[in-house]
Amino acid sequence: MSTDITEPSVERVADLVNYQRGAVVSREVLRNKTGTITIFAFDEGQGLSEHTAPFDAVVSVVAGEMEIMIAGAPFRVKDGELLIMPANKPHALKAIAKSKMLLIMIRS
Repeated sequence: MSTDITEPSVERVADLVNYQRGAVVSREVLRNKTGTITIFAFDEGQGLSEHTAPFDAVVSVVAGEMEIMIAGAPFRVKDGELLIMPANKPHALKAIAKSKMLLIMIRS
């Protein structure tokens, strides 16, 4: 899969990235001027520390369960669910179990 789209492609989302013990692994699937799509794999207990992004985003959990904090409010997001995150709100996340998520960032 490339960040330059020239042909249609069907992919199994959960197969685009593999788990690594004690780590967070990411793979950018698409990048262009209007946004990015990135798939992440989190080992149990792994996460991303609090940060902000200047863009709206959608997180879709494709395997496992995650706790996502947005502006101090906790959200439990499970396999098959998605969470809409507004721009400029501090957020952090942690994998409750081994988890994979798709992050869609909208830049415009």
